[in-house]
Amino acid sequence: MNEPIIEVRGLVNRFGHQVVHDHLDLSVRRDEILGLVGGSGSGKSVLMRSILGLHPYNEGEITVMDQRIRYGEAGPSTCWGVLFQGGALLSNLTVQENVELPIALHSDMPLQTRHELASLKLIMVGLPLSAADKYPSELSGGMRKRVALARALAMEPRILFLDEPTAGLDPIAATEFDELITYLHDNLDLTILMITHDVDSLFNTCNRIAVLVDQQVRVGTAEEIIGDTHPWIREYFGAPRSKRAWLAKQASEQERRRG
Repeated sequence: MNEPIIEVRGLVNRFGHQVVHDHLDLSVRRDEILGLVGGSGSGKSVLMRSILGLHPYNEGEITVMDQRIRYGEAGPSTCWGVLFQGGALLSNLTVQENVELPIALHSDMPLQTRHELASLKLIMVGLPLSAADKYPSELSGGMRKRVALARALAMEPRILFLDEPTAGLDPIAATEFDELITYLHDNLDLTILMITHDVDSLFNTCNRIAVLVDQQVRVGTAEEIIGDTHPWIREYFGAPRSKRAWLAKQASEQERRRG
């Protein structure tokens, strides 16, 4: 079993009298893909932002790669990459400039080398170099997601944070993005924490699933989570769409074993 690369202990997040996380504990193992799911208001994005040092949590301790994370303090940001929901690309920069931005901010790499590295990242996520001079508004939603992913990979991160990476994509594009995430994970030795509501992504890309319920988190394999008796978990994973995705996953695994 791989050792934890992210440790969250006793995390408390409050908004006024509303408690979102109540002494929550979570470990993310090195080299795994952990899917994070929960109902509206359960604090998925708040948890991720707390880990990134972007949200001032009330109590607890968070460490990433053995470094303590505190709000507003510089964490090991060059060791992680983030794909925010919606991509968060800068509209006044070209694709090439968006991908080069973190390299320019966090290194003294020569301009030409920076340009070549950014081009390599675009190729890595399946984009043609002809897209480099376009602006985000000139791209499809799926292409913007890939640009944002290329930017997240720009500094050769050890950890990748993904916030709803397949949201807004059609089923074909979403499947292709799932396959891309799996490919990058396997070939770049990445640890990935992924917020998603896409049950196909949960079953097809994630090693484990973390579910936020009752201000706490329950973590396990897909089989373990599906067997959990918590009412929200039973309702979510017992829904027809979740059942279809799980049956498709099992059929795919059986076919692969036979092959």
